[in-house]
Order: sequence, then structure tokens, then C-alpha cells
Amino acid sequence: MIAKLTGTLDDFGADWAVIDVSGVGYLVHCSARTLDTMGVRGDRATIFTEMQVSENDVRLIGFASGAERDWFRLLTAVQGVGSKVALAILSALTTEELQRACAGGDAAMVARANGVGPKLAGRIVNELKDKAGGMATVPATPGSAPAAAPGKASADAVSALQNLGFKPAIASAAVAHAIDELGEDAGLNDLVRVALKKAAG
Repeated sequence: MIAKLTGTLDDFGADWAVIDVSGVGYLVHCSARTLDTMGVRGDRATIFTEMQVSENDVRLIGFASGAERDWFRLLTAVQGVGSKVALAILSALTTEELQRACAGGDAAMVARANGVGPKLAGRIVNELKDKAGGMATVPATPGSAPAAAPGKASADAVSALQNLGFKPAIASAAVAHAIDELGEDAGLNDLVRVALKKAAG
């Protein structure tokens, strides 16, 4: 079992990274928060991993910390929560926020994650409320990037920047700044144009 990788960040996308360890490239699926800690291509990266084996797939899931990996294991123990949903939750919430949501029975907070409906969010907080208190958490990074306001044009603009190779948090922050500059009603093309300048700057 592969528990940790240390190497060079070779490439990345919206929810994955390739870590080059002595010439071998490991494809690792990650939350947006983990990707944001990795830096840029060519940077040295250390990532905690969980190997998942199914009938037709073997995949490595990567985490910035052991605490995030523990939360992933806890989440995937809940019926209906696979690796994709668990990573979506860990992208939307810090481990501290997740702990608070479970302890307080705040299903709406968990439902902010992509692909998590109210029913599943309710099951997650109900099943984890007694376990969440003893879990380690990772504090949010000071000065975390603001998220782009939800909306079709802004979501499409964030997606466009990610397709150009920008990390989720950088893309989201650049689009948020573009919305501040252009206003809530800005069109997609204008948002992408201004956000690109912000992200590249």
C-alpha cells in the first residue's frame, strides 16, 4: 500500500495531479484544497495517499495532510459516499468546517458540496456527529482566496480558467475579482478576459 508520495508536481487538472517520483509519474485524485497546497509545475510536493481498489479500477487519492485523509476515510464509510463525493465535500469545506457541521447537525453546510443533496447531507451529519469530535482538523489557510459568487457565467468562467491550467482556487479567486470589477451582470467573455489577467498577474 502506498501511504505517501514525495516528488515533483509534474502536471495537474481540476481534480488530479501527477507526482513524479524518481521518474515514475503517479496519478493522484485530489480535493481542490489539496491541489492548492501543491504549488506550480516543477515544485516539490509531499502528499498523503489512500489506495482504492475496485473490480475495474485502482486509484490513488491524495491529501495535503493525514487529517484530511482520516476525514476522507470517515466520509467514505457512510453509505452513498464514494471517493468522488468525499473529495467534493473536502473541496467545499475545511476539515474544521466539516467537524463543526457534523457536531452541530448542520446538513445545509455539507450540502454546499457538488453532488451532495439534502438527504445525503443529512445522513452524513447524523452518522458522523458522534465521531466528528475526536477527529483531527487542519485550520483554514489564512487569507484563503475568495470564492466566485455562484452563477452560470461565473461558474463557466471558473471552468474555462481551469481548462487553461489554473488551479480551482486561483480560477475562482480571479473570477471573483473580475465580478467585483465588472459587476454581477458581466458576460462570460468579459469575465474570462478580466479573470485571465488577474490569474496570470
